[in-house]
Amino acid sequence: MANGSRQQEWRRLRLELLELEKEHTRRSDELARMRRELPWLRIEKQYEFETGKGTKTLAELFDGRSQLLVYHFMFGPEWHAGCEGCSLVADHFDGGMVHLNQRDVTMVCVSRTSLEKINAYKRRMGWRFPWVSSLGSHFNYDFGVSYTAEQQANGAEYNFRWENDPGEEGHGLSSFALEDGVVHHVYSTYARGTDVFNTFYQLLDRAPKGRDEEALLRGEGEWWWRRHDEYGET
Repeated sequence: MANGSRQQEWRRLRLELLELEKEHTRRSDELARMRRELPWLRIEKQYEFETGKGTKTLAELFDGRSQLLVYHFMFGPEWHAGCEGCSLVADHFDGGMVHLNQRDVTMVCVSRTSLEKINAYKRRMGWRFPWVSSLGSHFNYDFGVSYTAEQQANGAEYNFRWENDPGEEGHGLSSFALEDGVVHHVYSTYARGTDVFNTFYQLLDRAPKGRDEEALLRGEGEWWWRRHDEYGET
């Protein structure tokens, strides 16, 4: 047990931190309001997706609800497995689906690879959430998460900023609304904008050593996380 003076100092600092945490919460609530107030952009293109129940349009992915969240899962058509980082995020999805549905929200993952590869990887990972293929569609390109060979060579926009080398695939989340049969794009976020979906990262931020990834952020070394069935091989 800490002595009295150290305990008092800890409490003083913790109360100062609490005020900052409350400010952060209030700011987060304000940002959520601002997201909801973004203008809705009518989707003019007719996108199609391959699903376990046949070909579906973007409107049909709503599955009878008025709101749709799409997680752009990095899985290129020539890849043998889904992205490690996206897999880390996806480990959080199954438990929340029923709760989203109760709030009139459908959530699906979309990848630019074959449905056969998606289903095989989904079985490997033990996931149940909806996951569809956009292979053959311009959907990924139009929402800034897939790039042509020319874009990879010459640069393209990712996360609303120019990237000289965007790579083949990017990750993110897009939000859509369905009203009177018309689909609207409401919001998209990419890169570290998806951090909040990683519950385990929020827990690490409250552990004594935090994420402990400063060297990795400087480009030194390899990221430590793996697909959940690969840790024993590391």
